[in-house]
Amino acid sequence: MSHDEHAIGKEPWHKTGEGRYIGAAVFGASDGIVTTFAVVAGVAGADLSPGIVLIMGFANLFADGFSMAVGDYLSSKSEKDYVKSERAREEWEVDVNPKGEVSEIREIYSRKGLTGEALDKMVEIVTSDKKLWVDTMMHEELGIIEDEETSPMKSSVVTFIAFIAAGFMPLFAYVFASLIPLFKEHLFLSASIITGLTLFTVGALRQRITGVKWVLGGLEMLLVGGLSAGVAYLAGFVLRTLFNVNV
Repeated sequence: MSHDEHAIGKEPWHKTGEGRYIGAAVFGASDGIVTTFAVVAGVAGADLSPGIVLIMGFANLFADGFSMAVGDYLSSKSEKDYVKSERAREEWEVDVNPKGEVSEIREIYSRKGLTGEALDKMVEIVTSDKKLWVDTMMHEELGIIEDEETSPMKSSVVTFIAFIAAGFMPLFAYVFASLIPLFKEHLFLSASIITGLTLFTVGALRQRITGVKWVLGGLEMLLVGGLSAGVAYLAGFVLRTLFNVNV
């Protein structure tokens, strides 16, 4: 099959576009579900009122969601700033000490097995284009692969939306308890089932990008979320017992 030079890396089977923000989406969604349900489970373990679940749940949902989004933005931006500074340093070295940088390029390709005329030709090609030269030094010398496509702002927005959307699910039964009798009669059980299904779904959806078997991905996230909720529930129960809290 022939390739369009403008479509390199954009073949439909390489999910680069979708994968660019999948980490932020999955991380935000999974953390949103787990942290919010941990609050729900902790309050349930302490046998506190449903109103406290809603207050603490929503407070946690928006505070943690915003905190995660800001953290994601600062982390991504810091990484890009670091890469930019390293690139500027390499460009300076190429301008100030070109002979030394040529020697480094020769050493890089010599280690890859090139010798003689082939090595001379490769060094000549790489060092004839400053951008290619610096790109090669960034990748081969420093081990840095630049990502010019991913936006820190978009990544943080994806994280926030995924956190809020998925994190709302553990609160769903409590929010609509007055409209759905079944939820009202079995609040924590309903919240647990909804949360479990959401966790499994988010985990299973990872296979669209990663290729991981959807069943394994779903079960893995369900297990992690279940363990976290179990710890929170136990903590709430123990604290209520120790301090004899009655709310």
